Amino acid sequence: MMTWFLSLNPILQGLLATLFTWSITALGASVVFFFKDVKKSILNSMLGFGAGVMIAASFWSLLSPAIDLCDDLGYNSWLIPSLGFILGGFFIVLSDKFLDKFTFKDLKVEDGMRFKSYKKSILLVLAVTLHNIPEGLAVGVAFGGAALGIPGCTVASAILLAIGIGLQNFPEGAAVSLPLRREGFPVVKSFFYGQASGLVEPIAGVLGVFMAIAMRAVLPILLAFSAGAMIGVVSSELIPEACLENKNLTTVGIIIGFTLMMILDVALG
Repeated sequence: MMTWFLSLNPILQGLLATLFTWSITALGASVVFFFKDVKKSILNSMLGFGAGVMIAASFWSLLSPAIDLCDDLGYNSWLIPSLGFILGGFFIVLSDKFLDKFTFKDLKVEDGMRFKSYKKSILLVLAVTLHNIPEGLAVGVAFGGAALGIPGCTVASAILLAIGIGLQNFPEGAAVSLPLRREGFPVVKSFFYGQASGLVEPIAGVLGVFMAIAMRAVLPILLAFSAGAMIGVVSSELIPEACLENKNLTTVGIIIGFTLMMILDVALG
C-alpha cells in the first residue's frame, strides 16, 4: 500500500491525503446519526492531541524546511520565514474578525428561532471551513516540498501531518453537526453541514501541491505561511475550545500529540 502511494504523482498524493482528512471530518459529523451529544472530555482530548500534533508539525514539517530552503536559495534565512509565519497567523486573526462581524441583515425569516438557528448553522460551517483552508494548504505544500526534495520535507512527515489534522477534524465535524441537531435540525441536514465544512481541504491540498511545485522560489514563504496559519488555528480555536471543560486533560493531550509527532517526524524524516 505504501509503495503504491509513494509511486503516485505528488498532486494525487496531496489529494488522497486531504480526502482522508475530509473523511475524518465526515466521520465526526456522522456521530449525529447515533447521538444527540458526545461526552465533552472525549472530544476535548482529541482536540488537544490534534493541537499538539499540529504545533509540532508547524515547526518540523513546515517552518524548519522553510528556513533550510532559504539557505539553499540564498534568501535571508530569518526574514522570509518570519514574514510568511506572521502573514499566516494574521490570516487567521483577520478571518476570525470577519466572522465576528458577519451579519445576516438582509435575510428574511418569519420565525425568530428559525432565523437564529439558520444564522448559527452558517456561522459554524463558515468558521470551520475557513480554518480548514490553511490545513489543507499545509498538507499540500508539505507533499509538494517532499516532491522537490526540500531538506526536512518528506512524504512520511507529510503523511503524519495529514494524520494529525485528520485526528482534530473528527471533533470539528462533531462540533458542527451535534449543536445543529440539538437545535432541532434534521439528522441528515446536520450531518451534511458537518461534513461540508471539510470539503475545502482537498481543494486547498491540491492547490498547495501545485503552488509548491510550480513556484519553488516562493516555497519558503508558503511553508512559513502554512505554519503560521496552523499555529493561528491551534491558538484561536483548538486550545480555547478544548480547555473549556478540563484544561489538564487538554494539556496532557497536547503534550502527547506534540511528543509523538516530534519523535515520528525526526525518526522518519
